[in-house]
Amino acid sequence: MKKYSFLLITLLVLGLILMACTAPAVDEPVEDTSASESSEAAPATEEEAAPEPVTLTFLVDDGTDTVDAFTALGEAFTAKYPHITVEIETRPGGSDGDNIVKTRLATGEMTDVFAYNSGSLFQALRPAQTLVDLTGDPMLDNVADAFFPAVTADGKVYGVPSSTAFAGGILYNARVYEELGLSVPLTWDEFAANNEAILEAGLVPVVSTFGDTWTAQLLVLADYYNVEQANPNFAEEYTNNQAKYATTPAALASFQYLQEGFEKGWYQEDFATDNLEQGLQLLADGAAVHYPMLSVVMGNVVDNNPDKVEDIGFFALPGTDASKNGATIWVSGGAYIPQTSEHIEEAKLFLAFMASPEGAAAMSSAVPPTGPYMIKGVELPDDAIRAVRDVAAYIESGNSGPALEFVSPIKGPALEQLCVAVGSGQMTAEEAAAAYDVDVEKQAQQLGLPGW
Repeated sequence: MKKYSFLLITLLVLGLILMACTAPAVDEPVEDTSASESSEAAPATEEEAAPEPVTLTFLVDDGTDTVDAFTALGEAFTAKYPHITVEIETRPGGSDGDNIVKTRLATGEMTDVFAYNSGSLFQALRPAQTLVDLTGDPMLDNVADAFFPAVTADGKVYGVPSSTAFAGGILYNARVYEELGLSVPLTWDEFAANNEAILEAGLVPVVSTFGDTWTAQLLVLADYYNVEQANPNFAEEYTNNQAKYATTPAALASFQYLQEGFEKGWYQEDFATDNLEQGLQLLADGAAVHYPMLSVVMGNVVDNNPDKVEDIGFFALPGTDASKNGATIWVSGGAYIPQTSEHIEEAKLFLAFMASPEGAAAMSSAVPPTGPYMIKGVELPDDAIRAVRDVAAYIESGNSGPALEFVSPIKGPALEQLCVAVGSGQMTAEEAAAAYDVDVEKQAQQLGLPGW
């Protein structure tokens, strides 16, 4: 015990000696260095560190107008968020483009954001396994309610509108119509009569551009409004494996229209190899008068034939009942974020900008809108082109409805090839419709739909 007491006393004495040796004199003030040390450690005015630069990759289809619109969108976005650069990558349209999207998603090589179809083709991407869920994100507050069903799977929302809504039907040269004294047809019989009059005048009645195979589908796809008028439950029955194209007269009719055009010589000489741009040029020049097409392609005419834009109008694909004439409408395509993106938060900022009036204005500055935006607070400009005004009239009058791919998850991938075969005389309408029923059966089984 004494040993420990002696040791403690010794330590205390040593401590006092050291304090005496190091303490400053009483009359010498102690310098306070804390302020100077602090001023050296940080500047007087602190600034937040600049965010790390980020490059977002964005995959879009290779259409000129699409690229122009999204390039303008990316530039406007970067102006608002200078640390984020948007790099555009392109893919072809049609089935080739579909395969690229699905392959890149499956291999984990998808870009940070990509633009793609909504509706049935979106469902085929298996969004729960591949895409970022946006449900509840404030960006969706700007989106029109009518858009959500097209990008929703199992109650969750995965995309925002990437374009305007548009219609499928007949683009027509209104100037030639006026010169020939023709009226917009309300039935297929009236349409066929107009075609014969056009043929007699030495012009091409109907443009077909099978060089771009996806364009061959439009007579079938744009006819869905008429199918639904004749069979109001078709979409539900079709989805449940209770209705078929080959055995439903109204659905089979559109394949028969393709066959009729070939048999009656309504198509131009090079229909098998002409592409979209060549077809639009024939229409703009008045060498051809009708083009079964989506109104969204009018941006091409704006770019290449601005002086002829007002010559081209739009009318719904005629059916059998004039009193039920109306247009088939395509909901806007979507923009999505793959789960493999390394910049998900920045990608969400980009989608939020895309789904805002500011983003819509940026795209419209590069490419005039070819239909109504599905973004709240955005309206068509007063100087919208003729074809767009025609489409809007169908929507505003209530004589329109969504395409089948927005009310059923089933759309077979072989449709465009089957339509090319019918339109070029290689298959009959009945053979193609039956083959398409087999094609959609495979897809329905892949989606795991009941009843298949």
